[in-house]
Amino acid sequence: MQTELVTKTHNQAAELRIRDVLLNGLTVSSGAVDAISFLALGKVFSAFMTGNIAFLGLRVAGASAPGAVAILVSMAAFAVGVYVSTRIVKPSESSGMWPRGVTVALGASLIAHALFLAVWFATNGQPSIDVAHVLLGSWGFAMGMQSAAARTLRVDGVFTTAATATIIFLVGDIARWSATVAERRRLTGVLVSLFTGATAGGLLLVHAHIFAPVLPFVITAAVVSAAATVFAEKPSQGNR
Repeated sequence: MQTELVTKTHNQAAELRIRDVLLNGLTVSSGAVDAISFLALGKVFSAFMTGNIAFLGLRVAGASAPGAVAILVSMAAFAVGVYVSTRIVKPSESSGMWPRGVTVALGASLIAHALFLAVWFATNGQPSIDVAHVLLGSWGFAMGMQSAAARTLRVDGVFTTAATATIIFLVGDIARWSATVAERRRLTGVLVSLFTGATAGGLLLVHAHIFAPVLPFVITAAVVSAAATVFAEKPSQGNR
């Protein structure tokens, strides 16, 4: 009995580390998405909705800002993605470290990533304004799906598509020193991952323009594959 308990504890610790790595991977993906969106699709974000709302306010004020249609398309697609993902990850399935519904939702987001790649390659990475709106909608939907799916994991301070809450949690801990070492490492990892993704996305766009959007697609696909393998539902063995 004690051996089984120790084994279960070790397995849970390993799954926890894997979960954090997968969340970091998703954050790298969203960092790359936003860097590419901002630089190549009219200075609009696909994941960072706070920035888009600020841009929309600038438009209303008559100040220099990205196009209103691009902003609204990205925001609307993101909202639809959140809605669809929330419907996929049902509350009854939200138990466990990484519910099956989260993997399904992330897998569905790959369809939007694939659509983005198809359109991007078809235009040789030089989309017109109208086509850019389609691309923003595709990635906005994918990022909404990802955000809602990650949220159901209930990991404090981790949203994968934004860093504001993470900074609040991390700096708040510096003031109170209430978090564990693992929690501080997790929060720091999210910030580093977002920076890494944005840097990688920017570098690829400059030096390998046509292949830049492949990075978030590959990372998300790897996360889905790993999650499906590691967190596969085990046959119920009943209560002991």
